[in-house]
Amino acid sequence: MENKSTGDLGQELMNQPNLDAYIRDNQAQFSDCSVIDLLLQLFDRKSFSKAELARHAGISEVYLHQVFSGRRKPSRDRLVCICVGLEATLEETQRLLKQAGYAPLYPRRKRESIIAHGIVHRTPLGQINDKLFAENEKTLF
Repeated sequence: MENKSTGDLGQELMNQPNLDAYIRDNQAQFSDCSVIDLLLQLFDRKSFSKAELARHAGISEVYLHQVFSGRRKPSRDRLVCICVGLEATLEETQRLLKQAGYAPLYPRRKRESIIAHGIVHRTPLGQINDKLFAENEKTLF
């Protein structure tokens, strides 16, 4: 079965008079992965350790292990740092942000455009922060 875009699902939901039929027809489309599950999926694709991920993400190993174990919920900026460290795509980052209950990166905001551009172009976190600082925007850490 082909994955439907969020826009397609939203349109179908608004056009479907029967909610039960919508739910039945789209059961496979619903996301039931937790933030931790999504992070683990991304991490499992990488060939580096959690210690290396912590360095790439600009966070401590202890904090990272607490996030992965579910004992800590990262802030929006910290979750973005982890995504940068994981070399997640923009789509993966947006999905993680939404799943965690945070707003996705919004390109009408300069700060978020800088971050999104860095994610798309796999810019190291330090360089993203340098650009944010140069543009008088709040850095990620």
